[in-house]
Amino acid sequence: MTARSKQDFEMIEIWDDVVRIKDLVLAIVINSITTLGGYFAAPNHAPMPLLFGLIGAVIGFIICSLFIKPKRIFEETESEE
Repeated sequence: MTARSKQDFEMIEIWDDVVRIKDLVLAIVINSITTLGGYFAAPNHAPMPLLFGLIGAVIGFIICSLFIKPKRIFEETESEE
C-alpha cells in the first residue's frame, strides 16, 4: 500500500484527464459569469442573446487560460530503434 499525498486527494479524473478540483470550480464559475453576463446584457432581438452568450463563453475561456496554468509534466525519453 502506498502513501498518497494531500495533492492526490485534491485531484479528480474527468474524461481521462486529471484536474485539480479548485481549478475546475474556478473555471466553471468564471465561464458561468461571463456567459450568463453576455446573455443577459444582450438586446432582446432574436439572435443577439445567443451571440452575446457565445462571445461571453469565449471571453471566459480566454480568462481561464490566462489564470489557470497546465499542471502536466512531459518527460522526453530516447527510444532505442
